[in-house]
This record gives sequence, C-alpha cells and structure tokens, in this order.
Amino acid sequence: METFQRFVAAASEVTFGPFTVALILGTGFYLTVGLRFITWRRLGEGLRLMVDKRLVAQKGAAGEYSPRDGLMTALAGMVGIGKIVGVATAIHLGGPGALFWMWISAFVGMATRYAEAYLAVTYREVSPNGSTLAGPMYYIKHGLGPKWTWLGGMYAAFACIQAFGPSAQSNTIADVLGSSLGVSAWTTEVFLTISILAVLIGGAKRLAGAANALVPFMVGVYLLAGLVVLAMNIGKIPAAFGEILSSALTGSAAVGGFAGAALAEAIKFGVARGIFANEAGLGSAAVAHGTAQSNDAVQQGMLGAVGVFIDTIVVCSITGLVIVVSGTWQTGETGTALAVMAFDAAIPGLGGPVVAFGVVLFGYTTLLAWGLYGSRAAAYLFGERALGPARFLYSLSVPLGAVVTLEGAWQFVDLTLGLMAAPNLIALILLGPKVFKGTREQIAKEQHP
Repeated sequence: METFQRFVAAASEVTFGPFTVALILGTGFYLTVGLRFITWRRLGEGLRLMVDKRLVAQKGAAGEYSPRDGLMTALAGMVGIGKIVGVATAIHLGGPGALFWMWISAFVGMATRYAEAYLAVTYREVSPNGSTLAGPMYYIKHGLGPKWTWLGGMYAAFACIQAFGPSAQSNTIADVLGSSLGVSAWTTEVFLTISILAVLIGGAKRLAGAANALVPFMVGVYLLAGLVVLAMNIGKIPAAFGEILSSALTGSAAVGGFAGAALAEAIKFGVARGIFANEAGLGSAAVAHGTAQSNDAVQQGMLGAVGVFIDTIVVCSITGLVIVVSGTWQTGETGTALAVMAFDAAIPGLGGPVVAFGVVLFGYTTLLAWGLYGSRAAAYLFGERALGPARFLYSLSVPLGAVVTLEGAWQFVDLTLGLMAAPNLIALILLGPKVFKGTREQIAKEQHP
C-alpha cells in the first residue's frame, strides 16, 4: 500500500502540475470570452430560474428528471467535503491566497460548466430501454465525430478510475464519525455501502429525489452556521479580505505553526481544490445536466453556471473566511481539524457538530452523484447492460477510502482530476465555436421570436 501511495503521489504531481492548472484556467477564460461573459451577465436570471415554478420537465424531451433536479444532482456531486476539508487543506498548503485562486477558478469555471451542460443536452443518447446517456464521452463522440471516439473512451476510463478508486469523501466521513462519535471506520463504510446501493438501484430519478431533499437543507444549515460566525467577527472581515488578496499575489510568510507558502502553491492548491469543489473542467456534472428532461441547452447551461457560483463563490467562501478571520490558518492544523478549530474559535463547541454535519451530508451526497457518473461511464465503455453491475460494484468500492490515509486519498483525487480534465478540456476547446454559435442563435430567437 505504501508503494502504491508513493506512486500516486508522484503521478499526481505530474497530472495536476502547472500545465494542467494553466489548461483549466485558460480553457475557462477562452469560453468566458467566447460566450461574451454570458454566465456573469445573466447570473441574476440564472439564480431566479432556480426557484421558478415553471422550471419543470419538458414534455417530449429526452431525460429522466426535471431541469432543477439536474442542478440539484450536479450540486450533490459538487457540494462535498471539498467545501470544508478541501478549502481548509488549500489554505493550509497555499495560505489565504488559495481562496482567491478558488474564486478565479470559479469565475472562469462558470463558463466551463455552461459549455459542459450545453453540450451534454445537445449531444446525448437515449438507449432502447429509455435511459438517457450523457456526458463528455457522448459530446465527444457525437460533437467531434467518429475519429474522436478514442478520446471519449479515454475520458470514460478515467472517470471509472476516479469513481471506483479510493474516495476522499468516504475516508473523511469515516474519520469525522470516528473522532466525534467513536464509530469505527468499517461500520461507517458498511453503512455507506448499503445506503448508497439502496438509492442507486432506483436509478437516476431516485438519486435526483434524494438530492432534492438533502442539498437545499444541508447547504442552508451550513451557510447559517458560517454566517453566524462571520457576523460575530464582522470587524475582522475587511482585514481578512486584505490578507487573502495580498497572499494571492505575493504568497504567505511563515507565521506560528504555518510554514509559509509561495505564490505558486497558492495558485496550485487554490485551483486544484477549487476544481475538486466545483468540478468545472472535469465534465462529471455534465452527466447530471444532460440527464435532465429538457431540450433547452442554454437554460441548462445557465443552471450549470449557477451551480459553480453557489458551490465556490458562496459555500467555499464561507469556509475560507471563517478560517481566515479566526486566524487558525496560522496554527499548522489542516483538513477537518482546522475547520473545527476555526468554528470553535468563535463559538466554543460549535466546530465539531457543524463540521461533522457538513462532512457527513456533503460527502454522502457526493458519493451518490459519483455513483451516477461512474455507472454512466461504465455504460459508455461496456454498453447499457453494465449500468446495474456498475452501481453494485460502485457501492462495494466505497470502503476503499478507509484503507488509505487522508493524504493518500487527496493525492489520488489530484491524480484522477488531472486525468479526467485533459480529454474533456480538449473537447471543450474544439467544440467551443459550436457552443458560441448555438448560444447566440438561441438567444436571438428568444429575443426576436
């Protein structure tokens, strides 16, 4: 196991090195400009769309649940432990400036997610049994043509590696429940396996129902706790923003137990954890958006962009600001311990319950969403008949997270992020002109019917 973890650590340095970071940010900037900043110009409209009662499944359209369910399922995959442990780890390794680079990744990542969701709706398949099959492998196959099928297969293979490999989500859930309630790691993993399988065997509709029930509740409770802490430290918030901006441009000096971080580390870990948090550039959430029962690619694209905004600009910022205003980022703690310490600094005794609540529910919903993503990737490689076995095998793979260290789990995440991102970003760059043209044409029709 130690040999494997050393290999993963070395490989992750290559797959998520400076080139990958530059490719992710560069692709997002290219799409943002090509879309004429539509994801920011129409952000208010996208936010209103979330609560619009008219946002229902379109009759006659392919798909298995409503457009809002598509957003909630995608958010289930995004709003995972990256919002708590990932942010804390990024600030520990890259200093407060890492939060700024998370914001940058989200600023351009909104356009990336828009393009992914747009393409997922535009290029998808409906199987003979009625399953809607969508995601990067399908928009590569149908958007780029048969000559690029190998790239879609590569993406699907990497997505399977990520889905069926050691999970940072299950690792952290087991760690938190063990430290806070004394629950053994294997008890946690067995419970996760059974409960996840119970949802996944019901298909995409049952998963979307679970996401609709859990995501708004868990995000609302966590945001409320974070806002209470920030309200108690409102006078420190301007200085916290100053520290974040300064560190983002110059790096952080060594203070207390904190070893100090170079500018390159702030950028790397900010972007890496930002991408882990919102998944923009990975293409995974495109599976959820493409399964929505809608033919309106622009609408689903805007819902995708809104998801990145909520995930990173809102939820991640709450965690990051709580850590920075508390000053606990200088202690040398990281991950869950740092998040607990930050909340406890404002309200003693609050940190444990809030972080445990967030990690368990955030991590659980992400595990559910990746069950959908992994099974659809398997279906692309082995045919629709693989959907059932893939859901079962995915549930059995959840305990793998308990046999590696948290550091090893995060290194595996970085490795698979880089592997998945490469083929998807290549496809987005090549299909970008189709996204730009299709978006302009559809908006023109809406304005001049």
